Amino acid sequence: MSRPLPWFWIALAALLLLLPMPVGRFVLDLLGGLTLTLLLLPLLAGAAAWIGWQVLRSRLRPCPVCGVSSFATETCPACGASMQGESDMSSAGVSASSSGFDASQVTINVEAVEVEVLDPGPDSPRSQG
Repeated sequence: MSRPLPWFWIALAALLLLLPMPVGRFVLDLLGGLTLTLLLLPLLAGAAAWIGWQVLRSRLRPCPVCGVSSFATETCPACGASMQGESDMSSAGVSASSSGFDASQVTINVEAVEVEVLDPGPDSPRSQG
């Protein structure tokens, strides 16, 4: 057997919401605020997560030798190299400039070479033009 509808409580809620009384306005404002909060909560959580990720990324430092990112301050947890930067790279056996010249002062000449293209055949997308 089903329970009868609580008509008294429904009528009271309708009366509070429909009549321009301070209690009705307060209930409407409360419901509107809760609805807005529930709708904006995923956006706020996403913004907080993005800010947290940016803070975490700014604190990670890549190893100058192997490239593993970590929070290590002295040595790399993967290869054991010093995390102090380029000045210690030469002591680890890796030089910053392996050829010994300044790359910003060098001109690179590139020659264009023609490449022979084979016929792709009748089933290729280019030949269906």
